[in-house]
Amino acid sequence: METWTLPYQTASGQGWVEVSSMGVCRVALPSEQPFSTARNPGRPVPRHGNEAVDQLQQYFAGQLRQFELPLDLGTLTAFQERILQQTALIPYGTVISYRQLAELAGYPLAARAAGGVMAANRLPLIIPCHRVVASSGALTGYSGAGGLITKRFLLRMEGVEFKGEKICRIFDSYEQ
Repeated sequence: METWTLPYQTASGQGWVEVSSMGVCRVALPSEQPFSTARNPGRPVPRHGNEAVDQLQQYFAGQLRQFELPLDLGTLTAFQERILQQTALIPYGTVISYRQLAELAGYPLAARAAGGVMAANRLPLIIPCHRVVASSGALTGYSGAGGLITKRFLLRMEGVEFKGEKICRIFDSYEQ
């Protein structure tokens, strides 16, 4: 599969996005290394590659709340696909728990497994896994560069309030 790796700029540094002819494949947050396996074929970059760069830059500038890009998720199980689809629906500035995510996706007993899907998410920000926290409001796990510091940064950037180490408000529901 041909892929293109493109840089995007933010106040926090340079990030990377990888696209195929189908859609966005991966996102590396600022301070992460570019993808070592990605190639840049001699053919022109698909339009959605430049759109992804623009939308990521707009997100970090506080000008974009919802990504609208074609995605290339590769091969997923039905469970993984459903969890990621549900995660993509979590609105900007909204935080839900892993348990709520599993329930909304139709798997009420799979909170831990939903967390595993979040840890393997190749499209952070576009599929906003940083908006999923423990039922207690505690930030737990973030596989992106910087770990929980990055998760807290992204949530604060979206206006989420904290009391100590916990989120002040986990939403009971949101419009889908």
